[in-house]
Amino acid sequence: MCTRYFLAFIICTSSLFSCTTGKKAYSPYRKYPKEALQKDYILLREALEAKHPSLYWYQDKDSIDAFFDRQYLRIGDSMTEQAFAWHIISPLLRQFHCGHTTVGLSKSYSKWAYGKTFSSFPLYLKVWNDSMAVIGNLNRKDSLMTRGTLVTGINGSRNKELIRGMFSYLPTDGFSESINYTRLSSNFPYFHRNIFGLSKTYRVNYIDSAGREKEAILPMFEIKKDSSKEKTAKQKTTKPSRKKIPRSERLTVYRSFEIDSSKQFAVMTVNTFTRGNLRTFFRRSFRTMRKKKIPSLVIDLRSNGGGHVALSTLLTRYVTRERFGVADSIYAVSKDLGRYTKHFRGGWLNNLEMWLIAARRKDGKYHVPYLEKKKFSPKKSNHYNGHVYVLTSGSTFSASSLFCNAVKGQEGIWLVGEETGGGWHGNSGIMIPQFKLPHTGIRVRFPLYRLVQYRHVPKNGSGVMPDIPVETDYRFLLERKDKKMEVARQLILQQQEKQDSVPSNP
Repeated sequence: MCTRYFLAFIICTSSLFSCTTGKKAYSPYRKYPKEALQKDYILLREALEAKHPSLYWYQDKDSIDAFFDRQYLRIGDSMTEQAFAWHIISPLLRQFHCGHTTVGLSKSYSKWAYGKTFSSFPLYLKVWNDSMAVIGNLNRKDSLMTRGTLVTGINGSRNKELIRGMFSYLPTDGFSESINYTRLSSNFPYFHRNIFGLSKTYRVNYIDSAGREKEAILPMFEIKKDSSKEKTAKQKTTKPSRKKIPRSERLTVYRSFEIDSSKQFAVMTVNTFTRGNLRTFFRRSFRTMRKKKIPSLVIDLRSNGGGHVALSTLLTRYVTRERFGVADSIYAVSKDLGRYTKHFRGGWLNNLEMWLIAARRKDGKYHVPYLEKKKFSPKKSNHYNGHVYVLTSGSTFSASSLFCNAVKGQEGIWLVGEETGGGWHGNSGIMIPQFKLPHTGIRVRFPLYRLVQYRHVPKNGSGVMPDIPVETDYRFLLERKDKKMEVARQLILQQQEKQDSVPSNP
């Protein structure tokens, strides 16, 4: 009897493992049938129409409905996950003008792509206005396209047409394209590959050293395949090793603090309001400045894409000259996620949080009364009273744009740089779970609350505008110099020359 049960157990166990090992490996080249793609699309549309707080904030319902219908008709007979995400969903989400509503590929795709290098357009380009300049070249033997070479067109498209075409796939808060200039400048080959696909060669128009426009044929940057079967097998089975970085160095990725050798100013770089042990960091940094009587401070938020509102509010309290609020209004359009709960990451936990923080008002919306009513006072301990220069860029987004809005216009505080990517009037950046499409596994970041900024400006679609604009300077680009930081330094020197205007007790 025991032998019989043991054999049955072995057979069942073997069947289980044989099924597991027989599971098909993920392939990014798999094409999904039209019916599956349509089901994913319809589910996403219904969820957005039912739960998104800002679908019709910048365009009327008829325009949005027409675009929904148009993209549905563009779904092909079969499409890869990547094509569906980039060419159907991305242009759709662009129409909402909500920078927090974005699309990402499936978890399976992310695992497959981890550690891989892909063939692509070979040039990294700095993009500003209608200009593009080479800042890197993946084809290292190419001596023609060196740093600073001005590009005027690619594959027959002039810069203006090309940039606007790529923007049509990328989200914005309102109408501020500053974040998209930053995106293209950070990884032009990535966006060009996903939007236009690959070409064996690229026709690139450029300006030569004599100022004449010419055309060059550039080969695609291509990954060379290893002919060794042994090495190929090793690459498939071995994950890229991660070098262990000391904690102190890891934290500098998120934030850093340095006092200039002149002792006249300090630079505080805050790249996120999510990580970096920021409460302790802020307390120690501002205490140091108080003890050393540092008269000026540069706060660099150029790479800060946002994070926890509580932490951006904390930083504001250290430098603000007056009481302030976070928002004039924050609300969701429903009390929970309803029948879409199972498709959201976090599921019922999102519902629980929505039930706890929001209450229905007369307008039928579910408001967050705490953040609408709460006013915050300047910090009493280690508050900074010196001159403050806040560096901004297109990547200054979400919670960092809340900070900029709160301090803008205050005495002794200036925003220096570019229009923020985060909306000045408001954004939909509170509670952003992922919404997973069941057939393709594609994930959509799906905000649940609309936030209108404290003492909000009119809804014109702009980001927070700088007090001292600093645009891209070609000369600084060639010399690899930081123009915004240099402008801040010059402003600080000018302030030092006016001793009567420098606070004596920062």
